[in-house]
Amino acid sequence: MSIVRFARAALVTLALVAALAAALISPAVARPLPTIVLVHGAFADTTSWDGVAAELRGRGYTVIVPDNPLRGPAYDAAVIEKTLAGISGPVVLVGHSYGGAVITNTHNPNVKALVYVAAFAPAQGEPVQLALDPVRFPGSQLLPPVLQVKVVDDAHAIGGKNLDGYIAADAFHRVFAPDVSAATAATMLAHQRSIAVWANLEPSGPTSWSNTPSWSLIPTGDNIIPPASQRFMAGRIGARTTEISASHAVLVSQPVAVTDVIVAAAAGS
Repeated sequence: MSIVRFARAALVTLALVAALAAALISPAVARPLPTIVLVHGAFADTTSWDGVAAELRGRGYTVIVPDNPLRGPAYDAAVIEKTLAGISGPVVLVGHSYGGAVITNTHNPNVKALVYVAAFAPAQGEPVQLALDPVRFPGSQLLPPVLQVKVVDDAHAIGGKNLDGYIAADAFHRVFAPDVSAATAATMLAHQRSIAVWANLEPSGPTSWSNTPSWSLIPTGDNIIPPASQRFMAGRIGARTTEISASHAVLVSQPVAVTDVIVAAAAGS
């Protein structure tokens, strides 16, 4: 009889241990993955995120890639906030290049982490142009004749016209994306979107990075935003930083490495 009682006690103990283990493990398993929102920058459109978006979806994430109007941080952030308002649950918000200024100006409580990919992270009152100061941060090639301007139709501008900047076709591959193939660079050039000159001069508003954990990916071969400038901004916002040998177009040339940083932010948020 004592053997039977011992066996019953052992089964009860095992059942309690199993229940406790399930209680401890289940919350981690049940925790939903955040939605990843990818915001493109200047001289690009939503297709610049195609490789990263595909990699993220392959790892089980829901990915949204909204259009960034490239009109100015306040206006563009308001557009992105409309996308964020339609998402339930946690969000990791990612910005490339000028897209970093846009995510800096968004404010939504569901955003649990910010990721800056070769991106601007301005302080309140700062225009992004300040991060290209050639005295403090030499090295940007985003100057004439690489940088060109043109008058464009813009329904949101006074008189329906605006002055936009874009990268000259003969410099696009060499300056913006030297680490992609000629064919890929040609496709990117075909998708190039110009940006309002005012977008680089508009003072940034209150910063989302002040109360949101941030990650930064810095390509050491960036010809657009000097790596020294990116390091300064990443340090100022307290971002967890990764550096990689790549160009400003790192999201196209190395989508797996970019995805790894985004996934780290998702896990840490």
